[in-house]
Amino acid sequence: MGKRILDALREPADLRTLSAEELVALAGEVRSEIIRTVLSTGGHLASNLGVVELTIALHYCFDFLHDRLIWDVGHQCYTHKILTGRKERFKTLRQYQGLSGFPSKSESPYDPFTTGHSGTSISLGLGLACGDVLSKRERKTVVVIGDGSISSGVPFEAMFHAGELRTDLLVILNDNRMSISRSVGALSMFLARMRAARSYEEARRNVLDLVKRLPQPIESALEHITGGIKGTLGAGGIFAELGFRYFGPLDGHDLLGLVDILLRLKPLREPVLLHVVTQKGKGHYLASAQPELYHSASPITSSNGKIETHPQNPSYTSVFSKSLVECAARDARIVAITAAMPEGTGLLEFKERFPDRYFDVGMCEEHGVAFAGGLAAAGLIPVVAIYSTFLQRSYDQIFHDLALQEASAVLALDRAGIVGADGPTHHGLFDIAYLRHIPGLVIAAPKDGEELSRMLAFALESSRLVAIRYPKDTTPVVPLCSPIRLGEGEILQRGEQVALIAYGAMVSTAFRTATILEAAGIQPTVVNARFVKPIDRELIVSMARSHPLIVTLEDHALSCGFGSAVLETLADAGELPRKFLRLGVPDRFVGHGSREELLQSLELDPLSIAGKVESIVKHAGTGQRGRA
Repeated sequence: MGKRILDALREPADLRTLSAEELVALAGEVRSEIIRTVLSTGGHLASNLGVVELTIALHYCFDFLHDRLIWDVGHQCYTHKILTGRKERFKTLRQYQGLSGFPSKSESPYDPFTTGHSGTSISLGLGLACGDVLSKRERKTVVVIGDGSISSGVPFEAMFHAGELRTDLLVILNDNRMSISRSVGALSMFLARMRAARSYEEARRNVLDLVKRLPQPIESALEHITGGIKGTLGAGGIFAELGFRYFGPLDGHDLLGLVDILLRLKPLREPVLLHVVTQKGKGHYLASAQPELYHSASPITSSNGKIETHPQNPSYTSVFSKSLVECAARDARIVAITAAMPEGTGLLEFKERFPDRYFDVGMCEEHGVAFAGGLAAAGLIPVVAIYSTFLQRSYDQIFHDLALQEASAVLALDRAGIVGADGPTHHGLFDIAYLRHIPGLVIAAPKDGEELSRMLAFALESSRLVAIRYPKDTTPVVPLCSPIRLGEGEILQRGEQVALIAYGAMVSTAFRTATILEAAGIQPTVVNARFVKPIDRELIVSMARSHPLIVTLEDHALSCGFGSAVLETLADAGELPRKFLRLGVPDRFVGHGSREELLQSLELDPLSIAGKVESIVKHAGTGQRGRA
């Protein structure tokens, strides 16, 4: 096997020493490197395979140590990482203390922002470009945004502003007909018409030939006719009306063609949109055939490259999926809403069973929640299934269009808590904090799969606004499951020296901690809180009266979280215990790694928790029975 072109590359400038044939060969080598690595580490496979040529062309044409490159969402930045000095560390992708799967300011000067949410890139890029104007710096800002992300709303707000300012900004629309799932909405249909139609320039040339055969052709008439053609092609007209010069659609896998057009666009000093069409998963036959499945590929693979999973307990998401379908079969008022993630949120089966009651709003969480408010006002029961980290984008709609209206709806917060390899942009560590203070909103969390099923049924029948948070994890089996009543927790195990009051996914951790403590001669009480709002005041106060040490456990930020709610409750009741220990996520952003690795690093694993409790009990004189 000969030496790869990729092996000799140390920095992006080295690309400009390559011939056209070598550039094309390099794209194949990079694609192979991504496939080999991602099928070992896990990661976003299909999206990255679709932008290999585009990324190489961008780094060939620009110096992004001087110029700036911003990836929207950022999960398509693997080629960018390989070319910008991170090639040797690429095998650590998404591993604990390894390379992030998203752009990261801490990794490289080639990453101006740490990003992972959709729709922010054009706003960030415009801010950079305007800052350069005010600072009298001459450099180019380039934004790459997908057809799924651009429909999220914020990009158009940024484009309205950019078109007015006439600032130098190059936006590249990567059109692969996908977000994570198939793109939806009117804009997607516009882009489909653009792909199917002849390019504007080709149509204009045809009209020119026609007009030349007419007597005394008039330039103004020609411009009117060709302008009309441009408008009929849909998306080009939309972007032109926003003040952007539009070019495309172009083949996003024609590397040399991309280099040519980028070099031609580089001198322009105005808002420009380049529309490129790519294939998600290109170069891997399974990823291109099943881009939804291979959007985020598992590292568990077989010899033929297919993703496989080992038998295990069902995930919280799959339990939610099955339970929602069962409830919807009994009640025709139940409808489901997702924001471009039917697979990730478990709504595919619902979509298949009840297509008329299923709504995918695209990457538009704000609209999705407000839309739910309208559905609720019409007498339906909307279930809004969105990842915890993305639901925070719709905070105002939760307050204004659901809670204030006293709407009956369910917010299903998937990926609550530590999510693992996607890192700080995706951990669901702030939902209790941004929901707990909203009047009338019920916030619950199940300890296992059976409780999630019962909790969902309770929420749907409650005629209230209920948020249910659950992790990206398999469901444990926790003993006991008493009937679910609003604002009531349950005692799962009775002890006397310490009360472990756990919320949601941390209940099983509390049980395992209790086993370790019992071996050390400490008899803990284990409480499943179930609700953070309304909190079980009677149960919490009784624990403080009967136990010298209260310990709260949550996979959420300590600030404004479950432990804070317990402490507030006890303070208001005048029942603060002698010792109180809040365990959760400290006031910092958490990196990436497996859920188990990160919980251990945060000392939220059973062994670490037991060590802290044992130290307090044995050295702080809390070994005696508490107050009656």
